[in-house]
Amino acid sequence: MSFNIALSGIQAINEQLEAVSNNIANAGTYGFKASRANFSSVYAGEQANGVEVSSLTQNIGQNGSLQTTGRGMDAAIQGRGFFTTRDAQGVMNYTRVGIFAADKEGFLVDATGKKVQGYGKTVGGVLGTMGDVQIPTGQIPAVASTEVSYVGNLSADWQVPTVTPFDATNPSSYNMVKQSVVFDSLGTQHTVSQYFVKAAAPANTVNVHYAFDGGAPTGTTKALTFSATGQLPAGTTQALTLTPTNGANPIAFDIEYDGTTMFAGEATTTTNRSDGYASGSFVGVELAEDGSVVAKYSNEQQQVVGTLAIATFPDEGALASISDTAWVANNSSGAPLYSTPGVGLAGKLSKGTLEGSNVDITSELVGLMTSQRNYQANSKVITAENQMMQALMQAL
Repeated sequence: MSFNIALSGIQAINEQLEAVSNNIANAGTYGFKASRANFSSVYAGEQANGVEVSSLTQNIGQNGSLQTTGRGMDAAIQGRGFFTTRDAQGVMNYTRVGIFAADKEGFLVDATGKKVQGYGKTVGGVLGTMGDVQIPTGQIPAVASTEVSYVGNLSADWQVPTVTPFDATNPSSYNMVKQSVVFDSLGTQHTVSQYFVKAAAPANTVNVHYAFDGGAPTGTTKALTFSATGQLPAGTTQALTLTPTNGANPIAFDIEYDGTTMFAGEATTTTNRSDGYASGSFVGVELAEDGSVVAKYSNEQQQVVGTLAIATFPDEGALASISDTAWVANNSSGAPLYSTPGVGLAGKLSKGTLEGSNVDITSELVGLMTSQRNYQANSKVITAENQMMQALMQAL
């Protein structure tokens, strides 16, 4: 009987050594969770009959340290939760390894090729439907401008020009000229020139004349009248229409002057930008701290094409392991609760980092030495019993 008990101890220790060896081997594996062999006694009725490894459990709840990679498509979860992926059979897998990329079809995938799950574009503050995240990898069309924002300081020290009336070809007839860029429906750039002319009356007034693409002034004039404190009334705008000659649609846009001042000193321009843009080609994709998947294009535009889904569970420790770094849900773990990073129970996202293994090498080595002593002790039991049996046989 003692021979079988000692043999069961050796077999159980072998299983424990496999777990310890696997932990040590994966000490550098991203998102790896250490396993532990759980021993239990074996009984035949009321008689002890040895020991066995009743289960192997992973320490899923303990997070590994963050390791900086600097890669824009790497991410780690700070806190609870799992990235959600879908395999070729449609089964949802859950992992802590946030190594992502776009495949040849434009889908966001993890390091093993599984399709990452996320929410579609947010519309009106409402998240889109959860599913595969697809990135537009072709060209995005041009968008015509609808607004030009101009903010600056039109110097209160300006003098009324000595040459009148205004003549765009004579710099002495205006105080300053500024150009802004707008785009038509085909993505072609056009120049809008603003000629600023200090008016003789009324006081604190600057007249603005407009011209397109270096042509003659349009005849439209906007009077910017400032208060005694050098401020413009809120909502000061000028509506303009530019008709391209390249077949594009007419560009109807507003120039907004909110924030423009008339103070003494140098005339400055702090903002001179327009919306709209030319067409652009896909150049790459990055993750944002809030889990947004951001596609980048050659025209310097960015589009949020989705948001990563983070899954949390009532009992994450009961998840069923399908590899050392991936799990599937079951009845014991409970149904997943999906949300975005930092919302509800889901941890925040750390961009450009990955979660390291949670293996404690020191503890594993101590466990390895303990297993070795236990193995030797059980071996000595077998040796001692063998010697006793030999002595018994010789005595007969």
